[in-house]
Amino acid sequence: MKLDILKALNEERRARRAAVLVTDLSSGAQRLVKAADIVVDPMAEAIDRQLRMGKSASVEIEGKTYFLTVQAPPARLVVIGAVHVSQALAEMARLVDFDVTIVDPRTAFASEERFPNVRVIAEWPDKVLPEIGLDAYTGIAALTHDPKIDDPALKLALEAKCFYIGALGSKKTHAKRVERLAAAGFSPEQIGRIHAPIGLDIGAVSPAEIAVSVLAEIVLSLRKKPLRSEKEKAA
Repeated sequence: MKLDILKALNEERRARRAAVLVTDLSSGAQRLVKAADIVVDPMAEAIDRQLRMGKSASVEIEGKTYFLTVQAPPARLVVIGAVHVSQALAEMARLVDFDVTIVDPRTAFASEERFPNVRVIAEWPDKVLPEIGLDAYTGIAALTHDPKIDDPALKLALEAKCFYIGALGSKKTHAKRVERLAAAGFSPEQIGRIHAPIGLDIGAVSPAEIAVSVLAEIVLSLRKKPLRSEKEKAA
């Protein structure tokens, strides 16, 4: 690998931005495709597919074989609200390799005893989320039902173009949320990125079932669709 490509690859890694190293197996020629440039690349479809899968692989295009080395940041899930659904969601998300953080200023809920295997931060989202550093490989699930806690997190997630943003609540609750976000200056297109009511519609009832529906929707957003934030940036 040429030094300039290695340096560029390391820069993307440090910045938590995805990149794919394309190697022509017949000639050994290599080039680096940054996530923001995928949509205009002649191999966009194949590169995007492997990036969303998070797996390196050989692909054949127009009779030539290439090896796509995928470098994708570890996906993170920040759950706003240390509630019953969060307890189930945190454990499930860890099983599929998400780096999970629970954020809730209510110390009675945000405790290591209730969440023994994940990072718990008993702070207000608007204070701690900038410190965490939201990005296109961070998902946000707002589960408190309390606008004072959820809304600041949703605003920061929209500004950071997180790959997934979901919020618990009924359609009526979300309609009021939309009004608040619109009043705060967010466009209909931005607000439309919020999955609400949160989770896939599987008829979930219990906290564990709701957690299943939420995690499925998060994985769907990460694996089966282009990362909208990166696509918008490149457009």
